[in-house]
Amino acid sequence: MKLLHVFDLFSPPLGGGTVTIIHKISRALAGKGHEVMIYSSDFQLDRDYINSLAGVNVHPFHCVSSIGNFFFTPALVGEARKSLRDFDIIHLHCFRSFQNIVIHHYARKYGVPYVLDAHGSLPRTTRGGRNLKWLLKWLYDITCGHGQLRDAVRLVAETRGAVDEYTARGVSRDRIVQITPPFDIQEFSDLPARGRFRQKYGITARHLVLFLGRIHWIKGLGFLVEAFGELVKSMNDVVLVVAGPDDGYLSALTRKVNELDLSARVLFTGFISGREKLAALVDADVVVQTSVYEQGTGVPFEAVLCGTPIIVSRDTVASANVKDIDAGYLVEYGNHRELVGTLQRVLDDPAEARDKAQRAREYIKANLSLEKGVEKYEELYREAIGSA
Repeated sequence: MKLLHVFDLFSPPLGGGTVTIIHKISRALAGKGHEVMIYSSDFQLDRDYINSLAGVNVHPFHCVSSIGNFFFTPALVGEARKSLRDFDIIHLHCFRSFQNIVIHHYARKYGVPYVLDAHGSLPRTTRGGRNLKWLLKWLYDITCGHGQLRDAVRLVAETRGAVDEYTARGVSRDRIVQITPPFDIQEFSDLPARGRFRQKYGITARHLVLFLGRIHWIKGLGFLVEAFGELVKSMNDVVLVVAGPDDGYLSALTRKVNELDLSARVLFTGFISGREKLAALVDADVVVQTSVYEQGTGVPFEAVLCGTPIIVSRDTVASANVKDIDAGYLVEYGNHRELVGTLQRVLDDPAEARDKAQRAREYIKANLSLEKGVEKYEELYREAIGSA
């Protein structure tokens, strides 16, 4: 197959789990003999990351503007007009983007089938409710988005909750395929020795609570810091590490840390990846994902693959995956008492939590490996081509 992946940026710090998924499945598909191309923008492009994709062609178009995280790459129009008809199947990633508008237009014009994975971007969730950003999302949906959903041969859902998000937009259930993003199990076969992350950052506290991801309001970090402030009143020997790039919320979060007099107990590392990320997951006593909204279980399941307990917000889409395999603990977003109590439970008596992580680890290794995952994507693409 000649396959095209489309995403608006190819930078791990900014693109997060979506970039990681595209990287993994593209590399695996190329390894199985498929011809794989990625269209993206050059906004904060990571050349080393691209060079690690042996056998995959990456075409980063120049970004002339990035207003409101909408990355305009006008050169894509000419390339799509010239080359899009050559592909057998197109995979659009996320929902609202300039790239999707262009590719959707030419895919329809040339009759090239495409699948779309919204990666949790379908809801119009915004900070502050129905504000200007919500209105802009609504305008995109009624002018461009509905057509993209309508014309997709298949819609990819990563969780049962994502299936519901599609059907709520009028997508028929028979066009939705649920595929949980796979994990490269080999990455977790040779973990760093315990203590390396602590040593690098001079962490001497007995307990380490870790958040790993973008520093964005939707990740619920204000809630996490407030609960951590309550935790340290009864548990002194504990530190909170926030590892990830700023996505517009770092200054507000830093102010909150200072207001709660937690600056000596909260460490910001910035973006980490590769072996350093694995070292952080290994050294953590618990990894916490307290998001307001979250679809992916990438970080929690990576923690589980390192044998580390996890705590996840209960009512997010991602929590269903955690619950299904009893991988960790679920707490209500905004419920400080419940989060503090769960943290104390895991830190004071970790045996039960580590048993959960170990059982979930075996499940992930057996059922969510990259090898099995790429077979599901191949089947999806063949089915989409046949249906078109």
